[in-house]
Amino acid sequence: MLKQKCVAILGATGSIGKSSIDIISRNTDAFKVVLLSAHSSRRKLEELSKKFPDAVSVLTGEEDGKEKLFSAIKDTKADITINGISGAAGLEPSFAAIEAGSDLALANKETIVMAGQLVMRLAKEKNVNIIPVDSEHSAVFHLLQKETSNKSVSEIILTASGGPFRNMSLEDMQNVIPEDALAHPTWNMGPKITIDSASMANKGLEIIEACVFFNMPPEKIKVVIHPQSIVHSMIRLCSGVVYAQLSKPDMRHPIHDALNWPDTAPSALDVLNFDSLILEFYKPDPDRFPMLTYAWEAAKQGGLYPCAYNAANETAVAAFLEHKIRFLDIPRITEHVLKADWSAGCSNLETVLQADSEARSRAALYIHS
Repeated sequence: MLKQKCVAILGATGSIGKSSIDIISRNTDAFKVVLLSAHSSRRKLEELSKKFPDAVSVLTGEEDGKEKLFSAIKDTKADITINGISGAAGLEPSFAAIEAGSDLALANKETIVMAGQLVMRLAKEKNVNIIPVDSEHSAVFHLLQKETSNKSVSEIILTASGGPFRNMSLEDMQNVIPEDALAHPTWNMGPKITIDSASMANKGLEIIEACVFFNMPPEKIKVVIHPQSIVHSMIRLCSGVVYAQLSKPDMRHPIHDALNWPDTAPSALDVLNFDSLILEFYKPDPDRFPMLTYAWEAAKQGGLYPCAYNAANETAVAAFLEHKIRFLDIPRITEHVLKADWSAGCSNLETVLQADSEARSRAALYIHS
């Protein structure tokens, strides 16, 4: 019998956490939960603690919660940590997991967007693996496993559902409210990432992330709208041939793959039925979705521009969810913040956190001006 993998689940009560719990509950011989964390969902965390009584539980929203989490990450010695925390709050826990020698199943885009080079360097020093859990990057990750060198890949093609406004005119987008943006046609996600999908900032973050994860220049990262969310990403080889990864739009697939990597294990999840499958692809409109353009520019500029992009967007999304700004103000605020000079290198985590704080302050001042 194979040794159980010890698993830490950060953000255990969120959408990634719930999917992770489902996968692990189906494979208790292979996996053992040793750590569960949530920010403020005390009741839900207590329910999970009853299901996994041997796991350490940490509520990070209470006093000293962050320090308790870092201590638990170090002490529980997980073989693999699933980081499903939303937003910039997931950055430091990612560092803590790598420092503890745990492999990292990463659903938190902001870790790579804000401090990608630092994270990748630390992972190499600690000899741990970072396995992407985002369906798009998971697809590219596994497709690239088949290639002996990135030199054979001419471009990475990320697919985007297009969100609820993919067919809406720019004029109509002026008047949408949070409830409209939260009605995602394909995926069931938390509010922040759902708004990001509507503005396509989510895909912007993935552009930046792909550059770092796969050591590719921004001009080799493409985006196509694919409403069905069946093709999760593609790679085009220098020969012109395109390889794609297809599965149902269910986050349990990439989580299953990450937990079992480098092996491929049987799954009880639903498989695709090709009897009546229709796949559509079309180019995103940069006028309606400028967050894509700003992401490409941030990736090209490098330095702390990706960090500023993320901070500005997070601040704007929070304001939109509180009905303080309009939907199309999100890219305006992001553009404003990116006009500052963010060219300084991200030499350490403190530098990144300072830039994050400054970008949020700039965004907040602009919102209230």
